[in-house]
Order: sequence, then C-alpha cells, then structure tokens
Amino acid sequence: QVQLVESGGGLVQPGGSLRLSCAASGFTFSNYAMSWYRQAPGKERELVAGISRFGRSTNYADSVKGRFTISRDNVKNTVTLQMSSLKPEDTAVYYCNAKGGSPFPSLDAWGQGTLVTVSS
Repeated sequence: QVQLVESGGGLVQPGGSLRLSCAASGFTFSNYAMSWYRQAPGKERELVAGISRFGRSTNYADSVKGRFTISRDNVKNTVTLQMSSLKPEDTAVYYCNAKGGSPFPSLDAWGQGTLVTVSS
C-alpha cells in the first residue's frame, strides 16, 4: 500500500539547521510530484515546498525562500527538505505529500508528519 514516512524532525535552536526526509513506497515514485507542507498549532496546513517528478522544477513558500531546499532521489524513492536559518515561526508539524494523476493512477497521499520545534 502507499506509504510516506517522514523523519528528521526535532528540537533546534533559532538559526540552526535540520534535514527532513520522506521515504515513499507502494507506488511509482517518479510518476508523482512531491511536496512538503506544514501545520503550526492553531493554523491551517500550508505548502512549504514542491518538486516536480524529475526534480527539474521546484517552488517555495515566500516565507522559506532562500532558507529551505527541496530535493528528491528517484532511485531511493525519497524526498528531502533541507532547512537552514530556522526561525521560531518555522515550528510546525511537517508533512510529506505525493500527488498526481493522468496518465498515472490518481494519488494524493500524506505521511504522518514529523514535528519541528525551533526554540532556544
């Protein structure tokens, strides 16, 4: 079955770095765009970064541009979010998402999330 498993969250000081990973299984990874979302307490889930099927195109929320980098490995079936210059407002649960459709089977899958806490 489709599975997305995030890892790498934790507590980090402001200005620090963290690397999140998402391991995918149960579907043909390279057929789908991948994204990272986050949800802070009391707020709606928001898109952080996205990457196209073969990594040629990426997009970022304005709030993370220049600080976060999304990448994917279509051999290892993983997507990574490298986060640097972290701020307290980056504190959230981070979710991995796989999404796509025609000509491939429609998919909109989520991981269970990993908590990132930025605090001194």
